[in-house]
Amino acid sequence: MEKENQTGVGNFILLGFTDDPDLQSLLFGLLLSMYQVTVLGNLLIILATISDSHLHTPMYFFLSNLSLADIGFTSTTIPKALRNIQIQSRVINFAGCISQIYFFVVFGCQDNLILAVMAYDRFMAICQPLHYVAVMNPRLCQLMALGSWLVSILGSLTDTLTILRLSFCTNREIPHFFCDLPEVLKIACSDTLINNVVVYSVAIIVGVFPLTGILFSYSQIFSSILRISSDRSKYKAFSTCGSHLLVVSLFYKPWGLFQFCSHIIH
Repeated sequence: MEKENQTGVGNFILLGFTDDPDLQSLLFGLLLSMYQVTVLGNLLIILATISDSHLHTPMYFFLSNLSLADIGFTSTTIPKALRNIQIQSRVINFAGCISQIYFFVVFGCQDNLILAVMAYDRFMAICQPLHYVAVMNPRLCQLMALGSWLVSILGSLTDTLTILRLSFCTNREIPHFFCDLPEVLKIACSDTLINNVVVYSVAIIVGVFPLTGILFSYSQIFSSILRISSDRSKYKAFSTCGSHLLVVSLFYKPWGLFQFCSHIIH
């Protein structure tokens, strides 16, 4: 099979959307509306957290970081998809594809890590209320947020830099509306063993570990809540946890819908 090195001039073809003009117009309006709502909603959260002194708490500090990550997460893929629909093109060059992968992984990792940090914050607030103020001080919160960003950046760099060693075949069609890392590896002509090892390692560190932390935190939280005798206190604790769980669903549901639209239309 003919190969073309990634350092040469070459483009990838994104096959995530239909050729039907009517469906493309509908899809453009849907994606644009969802993107505007996502960005505007998250910007409002960030502005409210900054401007209102009553919201200068660890939970809202982490929420603002989550909002920033979510803006970046959707902005990495949706604007390019909208442009491709508008100009009737599916092409993305190599540099653009690598950039998409890098920022997609950065903000995706950051979402996972911040959600885990928020779960830990709720764990301390409910299971260790007497130590909460001392432990969750502003300095620790800033270090936890900074640490999550650094881990996300390093994880994404590791994933992305290993792609530069690959060569790609003349068939560069990607069955998504963005450069999805696993799909890019599938069309590589050179050996991807090292890449797969790196991808799975990063996924465990920034995906499995945070999820394990969230599950552990909430197992302890629910156990503590069930031991509370007062119904009013139970309701208050559940409502506090419910807000975090709602944030999880709100931040993952828009992206899940984007993927759903891409698959059913393709």
